Amino acid sequence: MTVWFVVAVPLVMMFFALAMERVETRLRHVAVQEEEVEEFLEQARPNEVRALYGHGIGRALELFRLRRLGGRAARLRPRKTR
Repeated sequence: MTVWFVVAVPLVMMFFALAMERVETRLRHVAVQEEEVEEFLEQARPNEVRALYGHGIGRALELFRLRRLGGRAARLRPRKTR
């Protein structure tokens, strides 16, 4: 019984670590970069701060990116909540 435990625990831990690595890789592409947040906090305009407060970092960074790219972010209305 002890032999099975000694063999099974490291194998289970190894498979768990491999699975978590795959999850981390997927999340790395979706997550907000630290540099983007720092730049946003330094250069945000009032409508972007309102978006951060009302809709979260995703919408606020979307407005910020649109403004930086010369988009029509200043004319956009905040999204309506469901």
